[in-house]
Amino acid sequence: MIVRQHDDGSMTLIRQTDHAELSGFFAARWGNADFEAPRRRESVVRAAALHDCGWHSYEAAPRYDVATKSSPSFFQTPNDDAQLAAYRAGLDWVAGVDAYAGLLVSRHRTGLWRNRYGAVKSPAMTTRGALDARVEAFAAEHERAQERALANIDRAEFDIDYQLLQFWDLFSLTLCVGEPKAQRYEFAPEGYARKFGDGTAIQMTPLGDGDIALDPYPFDKSPLTLGCVHRHLPTNDYASEADFRLAFFGAAPRTRNFRFVRA
Repeated sequence: MIVRQHDDGSMTLIRQTDHAELSGFFAARWGNADFEAPRRRESVVRAAALHDCGWHSYEAAPRYDVATKSSPSFFQTPNDDAQLAAYRAGLDWVAGVDAYAGLLVSRHRTGLWRNRYGAVKSPAMTTRGALDARVEAFAAEHERAQERALANIDRAEFDIDYQLLQFWDLFSLTLCVGEPKAQRYEFAPEGYARKFGDGTAIQMTPLGDGDIALDPYPFDKSPLTLGCVHRHLPTNDYASEADFRLAFFGAAPRTRNFRFVRA
């Protein structure tokens, strides 16, 4: 869950799965004369849209601390046994639908514990300290499975797809965790001729009223309007975790739209 606490005591809550859906929108509209569209388009778009599927269980029972009047944001949620089991179930589910998408989502999950394998220079990766033994074992197990699967596909192509997924994930997170601000993204690969970790830097410049200029522009249409679903709670003060959850489930979904244009 992405949790935004406001000065008036209200809260904006964005499910990880809704943030991922925005990533999927970016993937589906990626490509023009300057940026090559994904070659395995359906699988790559599916991976982008479902890359946070391991959060479904948490979002069915989000946590709330009565004493601090807060709900943990995604980076504050512990990687305990229940969460690791949820990650595993999500990865298995996607792989059962689409093996290539599942491989990308698995790589994304382990990459969050491995500095995204060097796919991103900026925005800088937020680190959470040393991994505990359970997380390290989970990551190592899935990395071994990834290497077995990668032996049978084009590794260079897969690496570019993984790098694209990291761009879409970070771009969506930037728009979800706070108000848009000028940001440089390094690097977005223009196509499959690129070496992993290389690409072009994309500059995001907010223009006001939800309009955002991108230079260079990577999507298939300009202007392009896309949105992210969120829920707004008028207060952060609840007598119990159950009351918070009822308020969350009872909050009508809203959509925050962004209009992307060529710089």
